[in-house]
Amino acid sequence: MTPSHSARELVRPHLVRNANRQAQQASTEEWHDLAPEILRQRLVIEGVPAAPVDDAQIRHYLSALSREVDMVQLLEPVTHRSDLYGWAGWIHWETSGAHFYAWEQPRLFFSVDVYTCKAFEVGTAVAFTREFFAARTIVAKSF
Repeated sequence: MTPSHSARELVRPHLVRNANRQAQQASTEEWHDLAPEILRQRLVIEGVPAAPVDDAQIRHYLSALSREVDMVQLLEPVTHRSDLYGWAGWIHWETSGAHFYAWEQPRLFFSVDVYTCKAFEVGTAVAFTREFFAARTIVAKSF
């Protein structure tokens, strides 16, 4: 190693990526519930809306979703637009919250991440989301 090169500079990036992937796979295979006495429910809903989604729709959706799944809203939804990635929004519930992401490019698409410490009906959230955005295509995964 020459004095002008650090050890970090000599590591090949593809080797680091592969090592990181292997570590992630090992950690997910070893997953176990560290707090079984604490209820945690997660839901990811993704879909193709009928039209581009803007910040007013995101705020309205997140507040209405709160009512649909019986969550206590602590703050008004917050939104932000990235010139590179599109709209994002978040709502804080007494029992956690939800994030919303919307793209126009490279395609119309949205993704909702719900995380709560209070049980809710997954089917209600998915059906409401489909109807709210007139989504032609929608998928959901609860865990």
